[in-house]
Amino acid sequence: MGEAISDSNIERTRIPRHKPAPRRPLDAWRMLSLPLLGFLILPVAALLLRAPFDRLLANLGDLQVRQAVTLSLSTTLIATGLTLVFGTPLAQVLARRRLRFRRAIDTLIDLPTVLPPSVAGIALLMAFGRNGLLGGMLDGLGIRVAFTPIAVVLAQTFVAAPFYIKAATLGFASVDAEIYQSAAMDGANSWQVFRHMTMPLAWSAMLGGSAMTWARALGEFGATIIFAGNYPGRTQTMPLAIYLGFELDLDVALTLSVILIGLSFLALLVVKGVLQREVEM
Repeated sequence: MGEAISDSNIERTRIPRHKPAPRRPLDAWRMLSLPLLGFLILPVAALLLRAPFDRLLANLGDLQVRQAVTLSLSTTLIATGLTLVFGTPLAQVLARRRLRFRRAIDTLIDLPTVLPPSVAGIALLMAFGRNGLLGGMLDGLGIRVAFTPIAVVLAQTFVAAPFYIKAATLGFASVDAEIYQSAAMDGANSWQVFRHMTMPLAWSAMLGGSAMTWARALGEFGATIIFAGNYPGRTQTMPLAIYLGFELDLDVALTLSVILIGLSFLALLVVKGVLQREVEM
């Protein structure tokens, strides 16, 4: 009897055989994602395959290419710097203060990102051109804006600044309000709070927004060609040189396209690396 009970207990407590997991049916969503993914990758791959890498260094020695690269890098750095200086206070205000018409202000900040580039260029021309709202006053002071490197910087700032402002606003808003209240009780002024508390806590949002602003400014074309023109060595940035090179020398256009793809890819890597690090922390 004891033997039978023992045997039955053994049967009940025996570990069941592992059953293989059923084969999942083909993931339909994965298959449906392939056409658009392929469409997005194919043009970039085709450009890289067609690019004259064997003549890349020789093309970089071309005067027009060097001027376009130098102008693009210098103007985009200035535009990004201006955005940091003037966009940070704006982002701080949007994140920390209850403003009347905040939604309208927020929408106006986003507007340059969805405007057709030609509209952005004409709007800047109507504001800062010789016959624009501020152009006449500036012209009286001996300051000419349109069709100068200044116009390049303003066009890049106009279309790219919203990327930093939005990212920084989200970063500042994520900082706990109790931290500000505690600092104020301890006698810290607004600059000390921002420098020692806000920036260390929101640095990833600021860095990511800065990288996206720089990348967007680097690729700016439409507003620049209308507001600043396409003068080699003066206002011709890399996108404008590609436009002209496509008609005159395809190798030059391909060389500049490869440079832009590489720089944009690096900027996106920085943004994604910062975000990934923030998630892991």
